[in-house]
Amino acid sequence: MEIPPYPETRALLIADKPLLDRLCTDIQPRISELTFAGLYLFRTAHEYKLAMVNEALVVLGKGYDDAEYFLPPLGGDVAAALKVMFKSGLPLYGADDQFVAKYLAGSTLHITELRDSCDYLYLREELATLPGGRFHKKKNRINYFTSRHNYTVTLFSGEHLDGCLNIVDKLVQSSLDEIGSSLRMELEATYEALRCAEQLGLEGVVVLVNDNVAAFALGERLSRDTAVCQFEKADPFTEGLYQLVNREFARLLFQECRYINREQDLGDVGLRNAKLSYHPVELVKKYLVQSTEDI
Repeated sequence: MEIPPYPETRALLIADKPLLDRLCTDIQPRISELTFAGLYLFRTAHEYKLAMVNEALVVLGKGYDDAEYFLPPLGGDVAAALKVMFKSGLPLYGADDQFVAKYLAGSTLHITELRDSCDYLYLREELATLPGGRFHKKKNRINYFTSRHNYTVTLFSGEHLDGCLNIVDKLVQSSLDEIGSSLRMELEATYEALRCAEQLGLEGVVVLVNDNVAAFALGERLSRDTAVCQFEKADPFTEGLYQLVNREFARLLFQECRYINREQDLGDVGLRNAKLSYHPVELVKKYLVQSTEDI
């Protein structure tokens, strides 16, 4: 289906995958949002729409607070597309340092770093091997798990679908009293990611305990040197399981990549501490960019 010129828009469709794959490959993104699967699986949560602006593809969306924005334009005349979009009054979400330096340096726009949205970037080899004393607590938890359970680790396939869905069901049930809108939407995206993994090009690992799925992680290639882990779920009451599936994702998948992007913490203190405890080599900064007239 043809993508209309802005201000008209249309919904993001599975048929858009070849186009989005090509455009994202061309720019070699650093932010985790810019993959087709990442956009498609959260198309409902963020109400993603597509429009063409000066031959650039623009993805428009909404935050969890319902604030509207647009993502960095893909292809075409990016600078001209930015002018049109800023003139419309919408802010740009997801500009990284490279984008700001290339397109926004010297502008009078208001640029705000979004700490809660920064992506955590790790050396894949470090996550896979947990070297030295910095990771001794992670290794201790993994050893605790492996010494007490009959387990195997394998690559995700369709035969594991029901078991993985059951893990998500348990997480939903255990968090019913405290589930917020962002967590609910993330869990809905996880269900669809599992069911559509092959179609979306997602790869994953599964931890089996006594031949039953106990944990899984799914992700994809983000750029030539970076993979992104988009979904990681485990039985929350089994110590060492999350640490094991984290390690095995890095060890078994995307071995040609130097980095793994493990996305943002959304301001959750517990999640932030957990991500920092794995010693990221970089926080990939994201910025909200607005016309000064709209502040």
